[in-house]
Parts: sequence; structure tokens; C-alpha cells
Amino acid sequence: MDTAMTQRKVVTIDGPAGAGKSTVARQLAHRLGWSFLDTGAMYRVVTLVALEAEADLENDHVLVEITDTIQPRFVDGHVFVGDRDVSAEIREPRVTRAARYAAGNPGVRERLVHWQRAAAEFHDLVTEGRDQGTIVFPDALVKFFLEASDEERAMRRFRELIAKGHDIEYEEILADQRRRDQEDRTRAIAPMLPAEDARFIDSTGKSLEEVLDEMTRVIHPLLTSITGE
Repeated sequence: MDTAMTQRKVVTIDGPAGAGKSTVARQLAHRLGWSFLDTGAMYRVVTLVALEAEADLENDHVLVEITDTIQPRFVDGHVFVGDRDVSAEIREPRVTRAARYAAGNPGVRERLVHWQRAAAEFHDLVTEGRDQGTIVFPDALVKFFLEASDEERAMRRFRELIAKGHDIEYEEILADQRRRDQEDRTRAIAPMLPAEDARFIDSTGKSLEEVLDEMTRVIHPLLTSITGE
């Protein structure tokens, strides 16, 4: 790991889809005054561009080529490809279903891991994903694994999509989610597993503030021991 990166402080939040990782990570970064990195958005951007190009998602070489041609920007919670804001489009169900091809592509993953580590070279960082504590930042200050029940995770996604005007059934979301969970856990490249030293947090039935409070109670003593403040 680069010396420059180890000088920055990193908190990782891994876990399955719908556990609340992005929301929690964004708000935790705000509390700490750090930067937030949404790694899932990176894979979704690659997937969106590939879908729009009508590319063969099962062709590893094609997906790598697409990844090499795009330079997405992540600004204040928005995702841009060039001057185009794709923040809403990368959350569409068609992108969610197809993102597994980018996530399971060794070449794409290698490049995106480089993007993620580069983001930590100059910023203290709260980052979320599937492999942040195991693969990308094994020396992170704190590693969390955020969970929630299958039903609650699917209901959160259902309400989010309905609020955005999508015509979709809860049972469809639950089935897609369970399929994704199984694929994420069993894929050969960077499977979704908690780090050996991860701290588990179950967000089922908990408010955002309760989860954040639980995390900050872990983080603050460690920051104090580092800074002496």
C-alpha cells in the first residue's frame, strides 16, 4: 500500500445491498468532516455506459475498454460523465440488475480499485462497498460490516423506487436482491465477505442516527489515540 495512502485515515463500510451503506457512509463522512466515496456508483457508471452502447456485458475485454474511456466525476453526491449528471440513471433497476457484470470483471475491478485507492491519497475517507475492508483498504482505521434483514432491505429499495415513479413489485425486488446477495458472496473475484476484524452493525429497525451514533462511539476513541486530542 502506498505510503501516501497510509497517512490518510480511512473508515470502510461493507455489506449487502439495501443495508443503508451509502446513506450511512455519506452522513458519517459529514460528521467527521471527511470525504465520502460511493464505490457502487463507480460500477454503476461503467454499467450504464455499457448498456447505452449496447455492449456485450459478458465480454470482459469490452467492459475493460469502456472503463478505460470514461472519467466519471463525483461531486456533492452527484455523478457526472462528462457534463451529464447520471446520478438518477445509475440507480435505475436495469442498471442494478446488470451491474454484476462489471463487479465480476477482473479488469474492471482492478481499475476501479485503483480509482478508489487514489481517492484516499489526499483525503481522509469514509468509503462503502462490498470489498473495501477486505481488498481495497485492508489497513483501514475501522472496518464496519453493515447488515439488515432481507425483508427490510427490499422494502427500503421498494419505497425508494416507488417514490421515483417506477412501476415495480416488492416481490421482484426481494428476489433480485437475494440473487445479488448470492452472487456477491460466491463470486471468484473479491466476494462480499466481512473483514476478519470488521465490526458488525445490524441496521434492522434502527434509525440513521442510531447507526451513526454506534459507529462514532467506535471511531472517536481511535481518533483520539492517534491525534492525542
